[in-house]
Amino acid sequence: MKKLLWLLVFINLGCTVNKDNNNAVQVGFENNKQAVRISGLDNAVMHEINRDSAGGNWQSLLPVYRMPADTDLKNYQPVQPGTYQIKDNAVIFTPDTPFMAHQTYFVRYYKFDAGNKVSDFIMGPNRPGSLHYSDLIIK
Repeated sequence: MKKLLWLLVFINLGCTVNKDNNNAVQVGFENNKQAVRISGLDNAVMHEINRDSAGGNWQSLLPVYRMPADTDLKNYQPVQPGTYQIKDNAVIFTPDTPFMAHQTYFVRYYKFDAGNKVSDFIMGPNRPGSLHYSDLIIK
């Protein structure tokens, strides 16, 4: 009976719900819709990623896309080219070509910390190799 109680305690600890940081990340237009501001990311992590001289890091971590008319085709859109910089504890994306008026865009925010526990693969919908991301809409 005592072993069963300990087993239940360990299972309960392994099944705790991860805090969803998606609510903290916010996106919106800036500079009269000439740039996108992505805020709510950890400041230390942002500066560490920015230190890497390889370039293109931000485009693979926070890609910006144009929303297609048929939203089922979101996964097939090309990445919007542009530059990323850190300003006032936020990542600022400036596209190579101006954003189009009346066009919706989205940032694909990858949640790299989601699904890291074994219980997430056993109890939840997560599977090895599955992507964890949210599409944050910019209008």
